[in-house]
Amino acid sequence: MTRSEREEAEVRQLLDGPHPTVPADLAPRALARGTRQRQRRRTARRILWLTLIAAVVAFAVWAAVADPWNPPPMRTTPPLEGG
Repeated sequence: MTRSEREEAEVRQLLDGPHPTVPADLAPRALARGTRQRQRRRTARRILWLTLIAAVVAFAVWAAVADPWNPPPMRTTPPLEGG
């Protein structure tokens, strides 16, 4: 008997045997767990969005105050030509 045939026979034996009983409170527990997971994911998404919005606002305020796109003023005056 090859390995795959032996594994198939073991699986068939498991499937043909008695099935375990399902706990009576399985559905309510699964519902409660799913609800908790959904709430955690929703909270995590909200926190991420709020963090992103705060970063955008902070960048906008910094850009308005620092004016980073204009070149810095010259520290020395250019030489006087002619005169």
